[in-house]
Amino acid sequence: MLAATDPNKVEAYSELPAEYASRYGPETVTIDEDRLTGFARRELVYQGQPIGTIHATFDVSHLFAERREVLVTLLITNAVVAVLFAFGGFLLVRRMIGPIRVLENHMRSAAHGAAEPISPGEIPPGDGEVASLFHGYNALVHAERERANLAMQLAEEEKLSSLGRLASGMAHEINNPLGGLFNAIDTLKTHGQTPGVRDTSISLIERGLAGIRDVVEAALATYRPERSHRPLTADDFDDVRLLLKPELRRKRQQLEWNISWNGARELPVRGGPVRQAVLNLLLNATAVTPETGVVSLSASNADQRLVIEIRDEGPGMPPGIAGILVDRDPGPAVRAGRGLGLWMVRRVVDELGGSASIAPKQDGGTAVTLIIPFDREDAKADAA
Repeated sequence: MLAATDPNKVEAYSELPAEYASRYGPETVTIDEDRLTGFARRELVYQGQPIGTIHATFDVSHLFAERREVLVTLLITNAVVAVLFAFGGFLLVRRMIGPIRVLENHMRSAAHGAAEPISPGEIPPGDGEVASLFHGYNALVHAERERANLAMQLAEEEKLSSLGRLASGMAHEINNPLGGLFNAIDTLKTHGQTPGVRDTSISLIERGLAGIRDVVEAALATYRPERSHRPLTADDFDDVRLLLKPELRRKRQQLEWNISWNGARELPVRGGPVRQAVLNLLLNATAVTPETGVVSLSASNADQRLVIEIRDEGPGMPPGIAGILVDRDPGPAVRAGRGLGLWMVRRVVDELGGSASIAPKQDGGTAVTLIIPFDREDAKADAA
């Protein structure tokens, strides 16, 4: 050691400490971050011969402090800028998806059966893509409403058509007792003083009026709007058989009847809709069954549900018509104006939470099975 800026640390003319040779890296300047100190050295060469080395040690703490300050500043600045950009992006995306959220809410409502058009105040001004999308959705909602209204009108017309088919038979059922009543009245006018004739005529009048009353009540109970949840009874099926009798007589058909309720007087199922569905299916069965054929009805209750099966001897139900009862979406056939009577049955079955199935018979014809679960509250009450 020839000279040093701090002779107290390294004495002159002493051997250079070994740490001086080991503290340098491959670069000219070496930084010790733990001690915040920098080291540098330079070889002294004279006439091509190395004559010594200059070693320098310097404080770099202020450089690390400055670098730390720059790093902190960059982190804070980047964080603030990132937050601002994120917030701006959030506002921008929210503004962009706001109209889509409106459409999503309306579509969710439509999925639950409450499709409502988008109000004009929610439609963006101009002819942009979102506005066109909203107008298209409104057009779809209006078209669906018109389709539903048309389907309901067609169903009501089908209902009236079925009633018209029964009207002629009912008129015959009423006219026959009326003829007997008039004959009884004429007999009373002529021989009313005779006790035996009078009693016989009065009895005939009572039976005739009772028959007319039964026919009228059956028709009114079947085609009158059902306002109460009256349970199903055996009288409902008797009314159906009474209304179906003229159609069976006209086509000379037979009706196989098998009602088995395990001794129950009534079942916890809404009587009006079930009776209407059974009548529609039986009318369809008589329509497709040839003359002198057989139509059958069986009904039974088991496992808290009502099982109704109606069989005919027709050529079989086309798949497009059968889909009204069994497909997930009966819309295509209904929109085509086919099978409206079956669509009324499908509405009743869906309303009561039941299911329908169709299967071909081995001897020809079709078997339609309705499975309708009991109303839970009524079933619990009956069980109690």
